[in-house]
Amino acid sequence: MKTTLEKQLKALQQQLAELRTRADKARGQARRHLKRLERRTRVTVGRTVRVLEPKVRQAVVEAKVIARGVGAGVRAGVAAFREGHPPKR
Repeated sequence: MKTTLEKQLKALQQQLAELRTRADKARGQARRHLKRLERRTRVTVGRTVRVLEPKVRQAVVEAKVIARGVGAGVRAGVAAFREGHPPKR
């Protein structure tokens, strides 16, 4: 005849085994889910970079052209101003 403590110990051992099984299953599912998310993220980032890189390069080229134009306009304005006014003494 088993004592109450032995029955409780056996029940706890069974619960522990069940919990261990569930934890292993959850860990495997989480690992698969994380791998899938990482792969999707890599694909999305790669696609976004491929799409946006040419646009960014073009925008940089246009910004340089605009900056040269603004600089030339400023220089021309300064030169015109200096020609129109005698230097201060």
